[in-house]
Amino acid sequence: MGIIIAVLLFSAIVIFHELGHFLLAKANKIRVDEFSLGLGPTIIGRKFGETKFSLKLLPFGGACMMGEDDADDVSEGSFNSKSVWARISVIVAGPIFNLVLAWILCFIMVAWVGYHPTVISGTQEGYSAEEAGMREGDVITKVNGRHVYLWDEISLYNILNMDGEKMEITYERGGEETTVVLEPRMLGDDAYPRLGITGEGERERPGILGTMQYALYTVRYWVNYTFESLKMLVTGKVGIQQMSGPVGIVNMVDETYQQSIAINIQTTVLSMMTLAILVTANLGIMNLLPIPALDGGRLVFLAIEAVRGKRVPPDKEGMVHFVGLAALMVLMVVVLFNDVMRLF
Repeated sequence: MGIIIAVLLFSAIVIFHELGHFLLAKANKIRVDEFSLGLGPTIIGRKFGETKFSLKLLPFGGACMMGEDDADDVSEGSFNSKSVWARISVIVAGPIFNLVLAWILCFIMVAWVGYHPTVISGTQEGYSAEEAGMREGDVITKVNGRHVYLWDEISLYNILNMDGEKMEITYERGGEETTVVLEPRMLGDDAYPRLGITGEGERERPGILGTMQYALYTVRYWVNYTFESLKMLVTGKVGIQQMSGPVGIVNMVDETYQQSIAINIQTTVLSMMTLAILVTANLGIMNLLPIPALDGGRLVFLAIEAVRGKRVPPDKEGMVHFVGLAALMVLMVVVLFNDVMRLF
């Protein structure tokens, strides 16, 4: 059952991404030749108007085919016949729709179960927070100068600080703000250096406007999580062998389902929604990165065209995307191999 849920979840996220491209293409009167879910041979396909809607054999990925790679097609309704800003809007719509989906799911979660505020529920003996005079009821407002609104953000900054560097913490008590510098420490069986503060007490449920606001804060948290993970990958703190692809995601969803269903339905639904937020936020951010063959890579060439007033020669752009696609395919093979090896 967990595997089925994983496939459905991943498919829904991909469909929402491609729907962004599709709707903006239609809004700009761009012809869409095919809208498909999955990859490989077509299982079912039916044409409505000018667009063929297809279900492919492999249940991963999807496509909104607009003929944008055909540089010679400048006929009415073609992708390349439209203004550079119209084309930019179509390309950026996919990743933006992923982030919109993340916000929708976060809104539902905050409205349903609330959020953990940045209120300290206690300090632990031997750690720097206690020595600095922090205590139960203090509200943390900033970490290293960055505003925080969720306890998850504080936990993320602490966990990512594997080197144990000093952290500047700003907290509020009785309407007054105080800033202290804390040194994370590893005591006993600690897996990473800690500040010695505990939180995640009672959840708060804000009103409708507050729910919209804290849903945005939650999306921001997942976006930061994605960027910090990428930073760790680039700096070598984590290796490619720790990356997960579709097989790894399916396995993670299945394991999470098996663990959460043993507790109750609510925990299961919330766990699946959390994973969906993580995946759709990652897909949105990754596609906006200036990597050839991805949406972000195509946006780079469109931005150059907007500045220069003329398009980069299609053969040169195509070569860059081809090299980028080849590199991504190699990376996918490596990640797939790692995913499969982790299964055994």
